[in-house]
Amino acid sequence: MAVAPLSICFSARPNLLLCNFSRPKFFAMAAMSEDPIREWILTQGKATQITKIGSVGGGCINLASHYHTDAGSFFVKTNRSIGPAMFEGEALGLEAMYETRTIRVPKPHKVGELPTGGSYIIMEFIDFGGSRGNQAELGRKLAEMHKAGKSSKGFGFEVDNTIGSTPQINTWSSDWIEFYGEKRLGYQLKLARDQYGDSAIYQKGHTLIQNMASLFENVVIEPCLLHGDLWSGNIAYDTNNEPVILDPACYYGHNEADFGMSWCAGFGESFYNAYFKVMPKQPGYEKRRDLYLLYHYLNHYNLFGSGYRSSAMSIIDDYLRMLKA
Repeated sequence: MAVAPLSICFSARPNLLLCNFSRPKFFAMAAMSEDPIREWILTQGKATQITKIGSVGGGCINLASHYHTDAGSFFVKTNRSIGPAMFEGEALGLEAMYETRTIRVPKPHKVGELPTGGSYIIMEFIDFGGSRGNQAELGRKLAEMHKAGKSSKGFGFEVDNTIGSTPQINTWSSDWIEFYGEKRLGYQLKLARDQYGDSAIYQKGHTLIQNMASLFENVVIEPCLLHGDLWSGNIAYDTNNEPVILDPACYYGHNEADFGMSWCAGFGESFYNAYFKVMPKQPGYEKRRDLYLLYHYLNHYNLFGSGYRSSAMSIIDDYLRMLKA
């Protein structure tokens, strides 16, 4: 059920976080100042001097800066037009991954509002190395995160967040098949129908949702902490060649779902071999693999247009034939 990936992968992070939640203490808003970023760095950041502020390239939605100080470096992202909800969702995901003490992620420090409008996030600055890194180590560390990051609340997350610029609904559910069908595939299919009038993919996609339970027979599914948007642009390696994962769209879900962007991540055999030594492959994995690709192809269709429709429809049609639905 192979689907030929397009040659270009996209990632966007405007912020349409549709959530309202109690913020942890480290996200509490400080009294507004003329420069709240500088104020935090020179107080809670324990610096006495900011020696240099450099621009960091690579982002298409937010501005990124490297603050050099006598207490170390900080990475700061700002968005001049959107409030702090997006960065709060990002920080909650980073903190959840950081707390597993498995794979390296930048520790979030502070989220706040800018006095002229917009928002910012301050986090740990990580120096990246020039190497593409060790894929086996990436696979092992990701599996360790999945194994360590569990939830007693079921499948979902503390807040809704975004996948690219698309809202990602994370309301808790005790049933993974229901959660994935309604809040992942179903939500994307509705967007495609509403945005493009695409009733064909909507109807076929819902037929798949209604019949996909058999793909999970004899599978034990535990809620694992997922990065949620694991493609090559969100994977790096530090100067010690240790993997680092960035810009999450976190939630608790079936561990296999974190391979959904594999068509844009370049995972090789060494990655999967190392991963499955820690988190053993479950029955029917190969049959479910494209089901998790489908969510991201649908999202790319909704974000970037019809170039991704054929890949999504091909997966749906293949499953409908397999399931005789």
